[in-house]
Amino acid sequence: MKTKYKHTNIVDADWRRLARFYQKVFACEPVPPERDLQGEGLEKRTSGQGAHIIGAHLRLPGYDEKGPTLEIYQYSQNEPRSQVAANREGIMYIAFEVDDVEQTLAEVLRHGGTRFGEIACAEVKASAL
Repeated sequence: MKTKYKHTNIVDADWRRLARFYQKVFACEPVPPERDLQGEGLEKRTSGQGAHIIGAHLRLPGYDEKGPTLEIYQYSQNEPRSQVAANREGIMYIAFEVDDVEQTLAEVLRHGGTRFGEIACAEVKASAL
């Protein structure tokens, strides 16, 4: 069986704002067309009666046109997000390799991102599995 990473889905209250953030700060590129999905097929995939989502895919930097994407959607009725916590189950963050961490953090904050924790370096030692 062949397996290949395809995309990560992010749901936000304002998909356009979040997409602009990833485009400006991390140079993600839009992958047309924008999505406007509803109907029986979406309801089956999301288990949501009357589900309606709008959004877009953004290609991650460093990949060609077939590379993985961020799928950023907004539902017509989003559920509120619970308080952020490092030990909360689910996706905690998306990592990007950057040339200058301090400069990138400044860009994240300038474009509406928030800081959680402090910048720290850690060496990961190899271990036998």
